[in-house]
Order: sequence, then structure tokens, then C-alpha cells
Amino acid sequence: MKSMYPKHICLFFLALLFSSSVIAQSQKQKELEQRKQELLKEIDLIIELQSKTRKKERTIISKVEDVSYKVSVRKNLIKVTNQQANLLTRQINKNQDDISRMRDELKVLKDNYAEMIVKSYKSKNEQSKVMFLLSSNNFQQAYKRLQYIKQFAEYQKKQGQEIKDKTLQLQKVNTDLIAQKKEKEKLISDNKKAQKELETELRQQEDLMKSVKKSMNRYAAQVRDKQREAHRIDRQIEKLIREAIASSNRKAGKSTAETEFALTAEAKALAANFVSNKGKLPWPVEKGVVKLRYGKQPHPVVKTVTIQSNGVRIATKESANVRAVYDGEVLAVQAIKRGNLTVLIQHGNYITAYKNLAKVYVKRGERVKTKQDIGQVFTNASNGETLLSFSVFKDAKTQNPAEWIYKM
Repeated sequence: MKSMYPKHICLFFLALLFSSSVIAQSQKQKELEQRKQELLKEIDLIIELQSKTRKKERTIISKVEDVSYKVSVRKNLIKVTNQQANLLTRQINKNQDDISRMRDELKVLKDNYAEMIVKSYKSKNEQSKVMFLLSSNNFQQAYKRLQYIKQFAEYQKKQGQEIKDKTLQLQKVNTDLIAQKKEKEKLISDNKKAQKELETELRQQEDLMKSVKKSMNRYAAQVRDKQREAHRIDRQIEKLIREAIASSNRKAGKSTAETEFALTAEAKALAANFVSNKGKLPWPVEKGVVKLRYGKQPHPVVKTVTIQSNGVRIATKESANVRAVYDGEVLAVQAIKRGNLTVLIQHGNYITAYKNLAKVYVKRGERVKTKQDIGQVFTNASNGETLLSFSVFKDAKTQNPAEWIYKM
């Protein structure tokens, strides 16, 4: 059964599919390279932060946490590099197939062209063409023969150009193939280096864990104490937010038992703008790595202890400034007992909380802008760690900050 579609239309769609595939692969490779560079920067920052705290008296738990975190990032880096190498392998194989196919096509084109030149030569010269025209029986036949001579000349020219284009195309694919092979060799070399570094870090992790296992019960008790302290600070923050919700409803003439903010038209617009920027908000510090993620999770070292995190914990540089992640109004500046300073910023019915600050540059009721410095992160003098705890609330309910902050 004959196809209902003309051949040239089928070829067009095949070319379109091929082009789409090439673009998709190129885009995927760019995304992987971008992710790789982000992971390399994260590792560099981890190493920089660790080098500044190395001389401090740090707990064994903190050391294990740092090494474990670096191991997880390094594993992600190796995974991404493997994905890049695999994608390049597929592209290399495809290009090799394309080169083989184009060489065959070029051979056919050249053979056809040579045959055509021979036929043209056998037809002698311009005099033969003139005789061919003059031997016509009538004017119409002479006209048709003239058109045929023109078409044949154009076809010769077209075939010559097609051979030239196909040769250039073949040369380009060959050049791309050489570049891809070099890139793959570099990726393999990078991965071998990363694997060696990972092996070193895994040995460090194993040695540290041996020390931890000797006193696991004592370390588990320390982790639980820290978790209770974190819960105490979280409860104080939640209390502040509930009081603010009650106050907004009182002003609006509503019941203070309501669990959501009573918003003005201006506050509703601010909340809508905040939501429209979900996933695009800037980090609350210029440079940092997330040491603890949101939600319920086993402790990274003492696996028998489950911890509940209402936000994220970000390690950053000493004396790092804290930035507002979006326009808003300072809801509270709170000196929490045994918890350093906390700033709450309201964005309609959304709240961002910045905990563990040494200094605060804003006051309650003050309007702040996106990326405005609002304080400075506290640095623990004994272990040299500079950690910001950051949370996002919708009314009084916690949200995952990673869903709000750009590439967290």
C-alpha cells in the first residue's frame, strides 16, 4: 500500500524530528554542565568554610556532619559527570553513524556526477547541442530540446553544489566528533579525580564514625537536647505569628480565634506577588550551603534519632549579612532566650523567619526591600560555625524553603 504522504513531506518531518533531538540533547548537556559548576562551587565553599573552622575546638558530631555533607555533594557531582559522559557517548555514537551514512551518500553523489560528466563529454561540444536543436522537426520540439539542455546544465550545477555542501557537512560532523571525544576524555579524567577525593572523604567519615560509635548514646542525648532547644525556639516564633494573626483579625473586626491573617487590599497584593515569585526568591545570605533540610529526617550522623526541621540551616561565612528574600514589613525582632536574635518579616499572609543573628539592622514596623541587609549571622566562638536558620510560613504553618528559594 502506498503512503498517503508525499516523500518530501516525510523527509521534512524526519529532518524536523532530528533537529529537535539535537537541540534537546544540547540543552540537556548545558543543564548538566550548569549543575556541575554549581556543585563544584558548593564543594569549594564547603572546603573554605571548613578551613576557617579547622583550628577551632569542634565536636566530633560537627566534623562528621561536615564530612558527610561533603561526601553527599561529591557523590552528586560524580553522578552528574557520569550523566554528561553518557550523553556524550550517545552523541558520539550518533555522529559516527552520521559520518558513515554521509560518506555513503557522498560516494553515490560523486559517482552519479562522474557518470553525468562522462555522458556530457560524449555528447561532444557546443556544436553537438546546436545540431541537436537544428535537427528538430518543428519549433515546439526545438523549444523543448532547448529547455532540456538548460535543465541538464542546472542539474549538473545543482549536483556539484550538493557534493560541496555534503563535503562541508561531513567535515563539520568530523570536527564535532573530535571535540566530543576530547570533552569525554576530560569528563572521565575529572571523574577519576572526584572518585579519588571521594575515597579520601569516605575514609575520613569512616574513621570519625568509629569514634562516634564508641559513645553513641552520649551523642544521641546531645542531638536530642539540641532538637528540644530548636523546638523551644520554634514554639516562641509560632506564638509570635499566632499573636500577629489574632491582632490582624481584631483590627478587621473578626474573631481572634481565626487561624489566618485578615489582610488589607495592599497586603493581599503583596502576598500574591510573593507567591508569583515562588522558586525565584534570592537566598537569605549571599553565599551558603544548606546543612540541614526541611522536614522530618534521620540525623545525618546519629541515625537512630529522628529530627524535625521547620526550616533550613545554612552554613555561611563569618560576619555574613542576612538579606530579606522579598519586600515586606518587619513583624518582630525578638531576642530569644539562649537562641540569639530572630527577625520575622511579613509578606501579606506569608512570614519569613531569620534565626541565630548576632546583629539586627532593622526594627519592628520598618518596610524592607528584596535583598536588603537586615542583620548579621551569629558565629559560634568555640567552634567557628556561622549558621543561619531560615523558615517560611503561610499564616502559622511552615513551608519548605527549598520550594521558594532559587535553586536551594
